[in-house]
Amino acid sequence: MRTITIYFDNPKSFELKNIKPLNGIAGLYFIFSKTINIQYPFATSRLLYIGMSERKTNSIGNRLSGHFEGKSKNVGLVNYRKIEPLLFTYINFEMLKDNWNFRIEDLESYFILNFVKHFGVYPICNNKTGFEILNNTLTTDFKIDWNYFN
Repeated sequence: MRTITIYFDNPKSFELKNIKPLNGIAGLYFIFSKTINIQYPFATSRLLYIGMSERKTNSIGNRLSGHFEGKSKNVGLVNYRKIEPLLFTYINFEMLKDNWNFRIEDLESYFILNFVKHFGVYPICNNKTGFEILNNTLTTDFKIDWNYFN
């Protein structure tokens, strides 16, 4: 099994002007607090949510816009945004597809379960599990830089 280390790009302020350029990009995105550390069972993190866009037509830009405007109905993200500036970063699936033999949905599951392994529970604003990926035989192990969100 090959191991690939995942580093995240510079954070962007969770504002429409930074979201719109991501229209047409599929992949994973990560929304986090600027200063609030969430006490998870194993460690603290500013990460609030791991999401994905499976198609360019429902791009990272579209998904983040939905969260920003409250259309996604993720009450946690809406309420965190009311009290604190949020940030986001993303991973373009094009960068990983040669090393990942499964769907973007499975990649999101992998990241969510890896977060659970390191922090003890799902990110506070996520409401779905990721156990489907456990049914697959993985050929890639991602070493994810969760310290980015500290």
